[in-house]
Amino acid sequence: MTTPIELSIPLPRSVDTRIYMQLTIKSKAITLFLTTASAEEAGAPPPMGSLVYALPDKYAPSQPLSTALFTVEPTLEFTTRMAKLIAKKTRLPTYVGNSISFASTGLGGTVEEEMEAFKQVAELVLSNLQHVINPVKGQSNGTETRGQSNVSDHLSSLIGATSI
Repeated sequence: MTTPIELSIPLPRSVDTRIYMQLTIKSKAITLFLTTASAEEAGAPPPMGSLVYALPDKYAPSQPLSTALFTVEPTLEFTTRMAKLIAKKTRLPTYVGNSISFASTGLGGTVEEEMEAFKQVAELVLSNLQHVINPVKGQSNGTETRGQSNVSDHLSSLIGATSI
């Protein structure tokens, strides 16, 4: 059993709210759970958000397939985009659960605030998946080997190219 990696970053444009992440990397799948919490909400459990399953399409590698297993409309688009991005980069089936709330951001969750959060989460998650994305020579991640890529260089194009 793989030990989950627990990470957190400040919610962009928010005073005291953080995004918490739990990333689990298995040999055949990746799971990522995202939520937000502020100092006042420390003891309260967050509400359930969307859960999306994405997998790479061997016939169209640039367009992973996805299905929503549980939907909560305010979190569905972010969750689907994140699941597809991870599936595309790792070429592994990916489960993403997300209950991030943008209510405490400076403007209450504008598109720019959501995209800034998406970019920060994606950079942190993909940096923790580098050994899966670019396996050490001679080792396999269970998929075909890929050339070296820089997460920051490709992230902007992937965010725009990953559609629902």
